[in-house]
Amino acid sequence: MASIEFLAFLEELLTPERKALFNKVIEQRTNHFTVVTEDVYQLHNTSAVIRSCDVFGIQNVHVIEEQKVKKIDREIAMGAQKWVTLNRHDDSLKCISKLREDGYQIIATSPNAEAIELSDFDITKPSALFLGTEKDGLSNEVLSNADQCIRIPMVGFTESLNISVSAAIILQELTSRLRKSKIYWELSDYDKNEVKFEWLRKSFKNFDHLVTRFENS
Repeated sequence: MASIEFLAFLEELLTPERKALFNKVIEQRTNHFTVVTEDVYQLHNTSAVIRSCDVFGIQNVHVIEEQKVKKIDREIAMGAQKWVTLNRHDDSLKCISKLREDGYQIIATSPNAEAIELSDFDITKPSALFLGTEKDGLSNEVLSNADQCIRIPMVGFTESLNISVSAAIILQELTSRLRKSKIYWELSDYDKNEVKFEWLRKSFKNFDHLVTRFENS
């Protein structure tokens, strides 16, 4: 992590409005929930999920790409990839194992009637929310290793939603409940500084020059 002095140096180069925005947004970021997409073939959907994560304050996003490595669509994400932390994986089981090590329970999203309704989901535990492909949903590996499955209640003829729409509905519901709860969901001071440093690093095209300038000051 960068030193507190270097962070302060970079922050002073921002406009007052930009600095205030960074400080406002960082206070609403959380790692209590993280989102995982698994082999989502339509690239714009992954990008739209990343955008929703930024909007609802989810800092870490995990992308599993076992079948084909893809480049995040910058136009669809609309810059959101600069503000969330993107973690790439090439194996679903390894991703699950890593998330469990980090203290997350594995939550699969599924239209299955036996899944827990979104409004009934217990938000107290840190959770990794898995979203699957548009056509086939999540893999058997994820479903068989999930601690729970959740579903969005639907009352129409259509039995499924686009993945990016599902992500937005789920995140709006869960983060709204989280912020009204007494759960400690905020980033630690250490994580805030790490995230803020990444935001600052991506904000300056002449970042390497600024590093030299700071070291020589």
